[in-house]
Amino acid sequence: MATENTAANPELLAEQVSSLLIQPLEEQSIMLNSGVKIYDSASPLRIPKLVSSSDPSWVGEGEAIPEADVDFDEVKLMPTDRKSIKTLIRFTNELARQSVVGLDATLKARLVNDVARKLDTALLGGDGAAKSVTGMINQAGVQEGVLDASDPDSLLDALAMAHAAEVQPNRWFISGADFFTLRKLKDADGHYLIVSDLTAGATYSLFGIPVTVTNKLEAGKAVLANMGEVAVVRDTNADVKILDQTFATTDEQAIRVVTRYDLGLLHPEGVIVLTAAA
Repeated sequence: MATENTAANPELLAEQVSSLLIQPLEEQSIMLNSGVKIYDSASPLRIPKLVSSSDPSWVGEGEAIPEADVDFDEVKLMPTDRKSIKTLIRFTNELARQSVVGLDATLKARLVNDVARKLDTALLGGDGAAKSVTGMINQAGVQEGVLDASDPDSLLDALAMAHAAEVQPNRWFISGADFFTLRKLKDADGHYLIVSDLTAGATYSLFGIPVTVTNKLEAGKAVLANMGEVAVVRDTNADVKILDQTFATTDEQAIRVVTRYDLGLLHPEGVIVLTAAA
């Protein structure tokens, strides 16, 4: 009986997949590193949540404590038919042999960048069609408001909506066009209305809340959210495989990546989606 070894099984080991794809992806993805709750699961996941709360009472010594009824619900994520993000990169053996710069580092950067872009687009604005991910702005139950990039008061209105729902928002997502329209606004004396912290480096905030400027949102759309109420499920069975025989007739190899993610909201009222008036 032949001995199984890594040469005969070109799938990368779990530790290698983690260092090659999962960890760099978490660092590069604007959604994964925004403070979302990440759950690792290879099967359907059900996250319980409270729909209603109890009403505690003031009770004296020896008095009966009134009973309270609460309603539970659950967020169902990662169904078995959820589609995966897949990519395949081919390269010639000559390129692998003759590369001055390490080809593995180049491919790693390319893989992470490609998957991160696709993932962020889905987690932020996916429409859920054809068993794909429903993004944050299209989730049921989110609050909706009006965005006016020429008037910062529209952002304060969003903050008011958040606090009315007893939500502590901790992240803005705004398109580059809208953000820099806001940044250019000046008062009558020519001073910028929104002033950045020069000591904080290349980071932005609006009314004390960090901003992620992204082209994954089109102009006229912005999000204010408590990212701790956003659940992202990451498939533990991510697969990275070296295909060294499939394209042997052209003397090529390939790297194939397969990974799955899903997103849900634990508290939909904690997400405020702003849309510019038509």
